[in-house]
Formats: sequence, C-alpha cells, structure tokens
Amino acid sequence: MRVTILPAVTPVSTRLAASVASPNKAVSALLANGILVLIALCFLLPLAWLVLASIDERASYQTQLPTALSLENFRAVLTPDLTFRPLWNSFLLSAGASVVTVVTSILAAYPLSRYSTRFNKPFMYSILFGTCLPITAIMVPVYSLFVRLQLIDSMGATILFMAATSLPMAIWMTKNFMDSVPIGLEEAAWVDGASAMTALRRIVVPLMRPGLGVVFIFVFIQAWGNFFVPFILLLSPSKQPAAVSIYSFFGQFGAIAYGQLAAFSMLYSVPVILLYALVSRGMGASFSMSGAIKG
Repeated sequence: MRVTILPAVTPVSTRLAASVASPNKAVSALLANGILVLIALCFLLPLAWLVLASIDERASYQTQLPTALSLENFRAVLTPDLTFRPLWNSFLLSAGASVVTVVTSILAAYPLSRYSTRFNKPFMYSILFGTCLPITAIMVPVYSLFVRLQLIDSMGATILFMAATSLPMAIWMTKNFMDSVPIGLEEAAWVDGASAMTALRRIVVPLMRPGLGVVFIFVFIQAWGNFFVPFILLLSPSKQPAAVSIYSFFGQFGAIAYGQLAAFSMLYSVPVILLYALVSRGMGASFSMSGAIKG
C-alpha cells in the first residue's frame, strides 16, 4: 500500500493574522526609528554648532557653515589666565574629590557588604535619601560654616566638601560592586594569616577595579561640571575652575563671544573624554583579569 504525505496547510486564520501583524510591526519599527532620529538630532545640533562656531571668526548663535575656516578662536583662548589655569584648577578639584570619595566609599562599603546587621538597610536608605538632597538647600549653612572656620577660598576644604556631596551615591554604588566579589576569596586569605584590611587591599579592591573606575568617572564628571560650589566657596580668580571662568565669555549688555565660547567649550571637554578613554581601557583589562581569576 502506498502512503502519500500531503504538505502541511497553514490555516487561513493564521495566515491572515501574520499578514495583519507584519504591517503593524513595520509601522512600529518605523515610528521607533523616527523617534530615535529626533532624539539624536536634539543632541547633534548643539554639537554641530559647537564645532562649527569654534572654527568661525564670525560665529553667532545660529548654526551655520563658516565662510572660511580659522583657528583664531583657539588662539584667543589658549592663554594661561583664560584656559590653562582654570583647567588645572578643575583638574585639582575633580581629581582630589574623586580620590577622596573612592577611598572613603571603599572603607564605608566594606562593613556594609561583609557584615549583616539590622542597621544595614536603614543606613542604606539614609544614604539614598542623601542623594536626593539638593546642594542648594545646604549651601547657606555650609557657607556660614566655612566663614566661621576661615576656610573660604581654600582649595583643600572645597575638595573635601565636593567629595562629601558625592559620597552617598558613591557608597551605594561601591557596596553593590563589592557584593559581587566572593567572600570565599577573603576567607582563604584569612586562613593564610592576612588581616581584614590586607584582604581588602590585595584581593577585594583589585577584583572590583572596574566598579571603582565607574565610581571615579561618575564623581570626576560631577565635580568637573560643578559650578555652584566653587562659585560660592572660592573667591580668588586664580582659584576658579573652568566651570566658573567660562562665564567670562558672557560680556555686559548681552555681548557674547560665541566663537571663543565654543572653542573654550571644546577644550573644556577634552580632559573628560581622555579620562574616560583611559579608564575604559583599564576597566577592560580588569574585566578580563577578573574572569581569568574566577575561572
């Protein structure tokens, strides 16, 4: 007896549903891509103005192609008083606040990550509340405290205060990164005679370097763009960071040097981009090392 195998027939209802769903899916994808393009334009248009205005001697607030390319705006702003000293002050404030914050957050996150008590969760919620507190709400008492302690116009005191404002979020992030490091590695070091601080320095910190890099970049960028705190606590023009000195391009009666402002903004963003590139490369090496140790 011969058996004939007939091809499977797709039900009519299934084919109709697929034909209806296919145009809907295409429309949804087109709408999503259109929204993404609009969002990209919102970021690209200001960036295009920044690049074009920096090489245009007759730059204005409008985005336009320069009639002739020129580096005169960069020559005008590349002076010690206008660019180099403010950038150096910004680096001192940002790097100092980042280092203090990272070291302090490691020491604060270690007991929260390794020891379970009934106070851990309330303390973490208190830290989370500290991240929501606006800096403008505490600047008046902080300024009064700085005046009483004669710390006004002090770079060191300003660095410590900027580190303190970034510490709540840094502790929260560092604690989460530290939770991913197996405690069994520390226990093996304790068996070999290492103390808790030695295990933290030689085992935990090297394994969580990618996370510490994220915390460092977060604090550095936050301090790099901070205008309000240095403007209130630093009075000498020689100690002002670039975030404050950038307002020198806004002259009186609405006169703005658009070309020089754009050139200074380009130079102002270069250190952050370089830092991100350097830390990202180190973070990649740390990730591969961490995977090799874990394996």
